[in-house]
Amino acid sequence: MATSRDTTADADAVQLEVYRRMSSAQRTAIGNQMAIDARKTIVAGIRARHPEYDEAAARWGLFRLLYGDELFKRAWPNAPLIEP
Repeated sequence: MATSRDTTADADAVQLEVYRRMSSAQRTAIGNQMAIDARKTIVAGIRARHPEYDEAAARWGLFRLLYGDELFKRAWPNAPLIEP
């Protein structure tokens, strides 16, 4: 099994054991929170690159990054094609 590159093997083993003891609902909640946090980080990066964007424009940029131009245009044909 691969270990984290940013921590010791002992710390990695402890973290793995903690995850193994969690219920599937707890692991799912952690994964969901990680996804929410990642999206917030991406939106913050978009806003940093484009300070003129409001929250809505930054979210369009996020969706474009997540889904790619083809699916973005199919899902939201009238949405602005915001540069992420």
